[in-house]
Amino acid sequence: MASEASEVGKNKPSKRKSIFTNHEISMLGIRSNLVQASFSYERMHAPGWTWAQLPYWEKIYKDDPKGLKRVMTDNMEFINSSPPLYPILMGLLLTMEEDHVEPTTIKGLKNALFGPMAGIGDAIFWFTIMPIVGGISASIAKNGNALGPVLFFAVYLFLFWSRIPLAHLGYNLGTKAIDVIQENSKVISHAASILGLTVIGGLIASYVKMSLTLKIGAGNSVISLQKQLLDKIFPNILPFAFVFLLYWLLKKKVNPIWLIVVTFVLAILMSFIGWM
Repeated sequence: MASEASEVGKNKPSKRKSIFTNHEISMLGIRSNLVQASFSYERMHAPGWTWAQLPYWEKIYKDDPKGLKRVMTDNMEFINSSPPLYPILMGLLLTMEEDHVEPTTIKGLKNALFGPMAGIGDAIFWFTIMPIVGGISASIAKNGNALGPVLFFAVYLFLFWSRIPLAHLGYNLGTKAIDVIQENSKVISHAASILGLTVIGGLIASYVKMSLTLKIGAGNSVISLQKQLLDKIFPNILPFAFVFLLYWLLKKKVNPIWLIVVTFVLAILMSFIGWM
């Protein structure tokens, strides 16, 4: 039994030893922030993507100039995904390059991951986190409070530095990293959506202002249609109704540009005739 156990121990694969230090992987996350500093409509993010990983490829292929040329050429093809998640992709693909996985396998994995990762990253960062933070910050800044821009900058700075743990996540977990992100993205998106709806509801009440100046009656029995009637029934009912009218029209596939134009025209017309 002891000999069998020792044989099992001998046959058990050892953990792969990395040629990169923790500091180098952290720098990969930092360098990924500059991917869009070099942009091409022909290759999109490929120039910046290649620049960010070049020092690591040079270390892997230091004795193989042809291998370095091949990996650089492969990564100068059209690349477009979600930049905030690039550290995970870079860490994952760097692991595969370090293990000298077949180039066709790496290229196929890239093509398979760029689309889904773009959907996940854009939904979490650009369509959820940043609009919510921007709305909250703008609402605070509107009252002259310096906390608004400070809050927005702090969140943006957090996202900048968050690329470091994301690079480590991709490098350490390899292909498992994609499963981790997909599982957690659902929870994050759901929670952020609830917060977003709450914030948008508050912003509607704060930013959409509509008030009628019409008065009805005669002599001493004149009442304000807005203050003494509508506000008594349902405060802010006009902004509420107008926002949901626009929302309903958008659901009916009405062009948003036309809705903006109509809103401007109505505002000018109602102000000109003295109804608002």
